[in-house]
Amino acid sequence: MDGTAGTEIDVIVVGAGPTGLLLAGDLAAAGQKVTVVERRPHEISNMTRAFGVHARTLELLDARDLADELVKKGTPITRLRMFRRLSLDLSRLHSRFPFLLITPQYEVERLLERRAVAAGVDFRYGTELRTLRQDADSVTAEVTDTEGKDATLRARHLVGADGHRSAVRRELGLPFPGRSVIRSIVLVDVRLSEEPEEPVIANGTGETFAFIAPFGDGWYRVMGWNRHRQLPSSEPVGLDEVREIARLALGSDFGMHDARWLSRFHSDERQVPAYRTGRVFLAGDAAHVHSPAGGQGLNTGLQDAANLSWKLASVLRGEAPDPEGLLDSYHLERHPVGAMVLRSSGALVRLAMARTRSQRAVRALAAGFLNTVRPAATKALGMITGIGIAYGAERGAHRLTGRRAPDLALTEGRLYELLRKGEFVLVAPQGSAPQGPHAPVPGRVVRASWANSARHDTILVRPDGYIAWATD
Repeated sequence: MDGTAGTEIDVIVVGAGPTGLLLAGDLAAAGQKVTVVERRPHEISNMTRAFGVHARTLELLDARDLADELVKKGTPITRLRMFRRLSLDLSRLHSRFPFLLITPQYEVERLLERRAVAAGVDFRYGTELRTLRQDADSVTAEVTDTEGKDATLRARHLVGADGHRSAVRRELGLPFPGRSVIRSIVLVDVRLSEEPEEPVIANGTGETFAFIAPFGDGWYRVMGWNRHRQLPSSEPVGLDEVREIARLALGSDFGMHDARWLSRFHSDERQVPAYRTGRVFLAGDAAHVHSPAGGQGLNTGLQDAANLSWKLASVLRGEAPDPEGLLDSYHLERHPVGAMVLRSSGALVRLAMARTRSQRAVRALAAGFLNTVRPAATKALGMITGIGIAYGAERGAHRLTGRRAPDLALTEGRLYELLRKGEFVLVAPQGSAPQGPHAPVPGRVVRASWANSARHDTILVRPDGYIAWATD
């Protein structure tokens, strides 16, 4: 291991989970020198809590030419049924990926790691961050590998994507306010003798709740909780315990057998107050953790990375007119999204845990409302899947500014195919160009034209697929 002090790196990424891998791959593809520090050895476990990839995340992976390969490995789910009353139709999503893709986190990590390696990322597995300090020009990290060898790494920026026990957050001295929401959640991968009527089922009785989803290869992910069996996370899980929870919550255990993995954990709701501290940033679980309800954890982290990567690359290349303002916008845009995910996932888990008659009545009313009021269901799906997330715009900005750009049909191909270059995409009517003093055309831009000749507006799409500017 290189122990030379003063190693020059553009960005150190601490953590080689999905968030860190996507961020590192983006930066390296943009020509930056990136080092990833990961305390685990170099192996991707086939046991993981995260297993669902939502539509917006698939769009971001599509912009990296990874989505189609991932979809082939997973199981698309177009309808979610919860609490025996609520049915959400994902096929109505206005996306190339109108479904929830059931696939384990390790499949996402394999693709992202492969891309990062191909882009030239320097990986240091089995290496732990000990301390970090920063000054006006750089960040210095002291790390130690599994053999006890120390090294000093220096970079222009550092990103902590090292999970809910983040060493980066610890070194920054940042609080992680929040609380534990639910204890003793059991998580297992099993085979079933009886196939459930619905691909994905979830229900809560107030005393228990359970969730079952298929991986598509004969294995099922089961998650459950029993109010009357609250054990420490260190306590082992027996398959009989899981069967009992499923019978109480779902009416059947579907003949569970041959468990390949059993785990117990607790769920917190926490969010760091600042995603940026000088030259150091936090992303993914290092910045926010929440209940597993809605399957938004993995997805929110990947969307953090997509938001931050192009901004860091622009600043490092000297292309940002206002570097500090651009870097600050990462916190300004993503912190409210993290807070929203805490609220929405928290609401779902509290509905699942509804115990009293009045609480269950509220759940029934909420389910009935979403089943019958289509705009409300569309908005709820947009928040859970990320399709409806938008960023704030300045007063007087065009109505499209800050919104997600769908996969537009252009004369040059699909929008998300053009975004694979990692640059802005300027879409204008054929034979025209944006006019006026406020047309912000960056140095690196892919120019494209509407395939629909009836469209006369012009939009500038950011590398993360959000509209930066528009005019009629």
